[in-house]
Amino acid sequence: MTLTETHGLESTTDGAQVHWKALGDTTRRPALVLLHGGPGLPDYLGGIAPMVADLAPVYRYDQRGTGRSQWRGRPSLARHVEDLAELLDAWELPEAVLIGHSYGAGLASRFCLRHPERVRAVLLLCGPFVGDWRTGERAERGRRMSAAQQQRLRQLEELPQRTEEQEVELLTLAWFTDHSDPERGWRWAAEGARRRRPVNWSMNAELGAEGRADPLDGHLAELRARLPARAELLGGVEDPRPMSALESLALRLGVPLTRIEGAGHEPWLEQPDAVRAHLRRFVRDAIGTCRGRSNS
Repeated sequence: MTLTETHGLESTTDGAQVHWKALGDTTRRPALVLLHGGPGLPDYLGGIAPMVADLAPVYRYDQRGTGRSQWRGRPSLARHVEDLAELLDAWELPEAVLIGHSYGAGLASRFCLRHPERVRAVLLLCGPFVGDWRTGERAERGRRMSAAQQQRLRQLEELPQRTEEQEVELLTLAWFTDHSDPERGWRWAAEGARRRRPVNWSMNAELGAEGRADPLDGHLAELRARLPARAELLGGVEDPRPMSALESLALRLGVPLTRIEGAGHEPWLEQPDAVRAHLRRFVRDAIGTCRGRSNS
């Protein structure tokens, strides 16, 4: 089956131009929206879209200030939420199925808090993480890196300016531990370090600080009440971010958690068949699900 890809630019109410792509028949409803991570990275979820685009059209976009989307104004979590709402308006989608990865899972959660009536279903993929998960993550990343790699990463992070090759080296060192297989993880990280560019470090710092000042941890009771009927978590067992944090979140939200064995933070790379099967089941269920959800 041949799937058609379309793309365009949409202007937000504050004048930013946001670049988007859609795969599949965009006349069909409901539609899926993929929310990439970062913050500060361009969209990288092109490998997921074909897994389900025959079931429903799949939209994805570069968050403002990344990729081909303009930077305008001060970045904020609220602005990212409203960008998504305005894109749904532009795409004439009264509601959508959201699939958010990493930071995108947090963005999907905050969108559910602000616009629950516009979310038909939501899959939180490898995030969001709550509680003191960073301590476990730092320890696991340290275990997966040699002392020389750790030292080199610190050196690169401390440089006031980096060359192109230094930036690629930094990102490769920072990302290869995301995967369960270190050899393939290094290759994927090196490829990503050249493709997922440039990194908007300013956005990353500002949104990271805002997220720490107002973490999702304090909104979980409200989020549980506002989630749609079909809401799920999925994570890679070998993600350096501790699975226990996702398990705790699943309990607090009252939603199912699927664990993908032999996979890290980007499970569709290491276990594509398992992820594809899960996504297709989720999308089929989401397309047929009714609105409303028990909060018990």
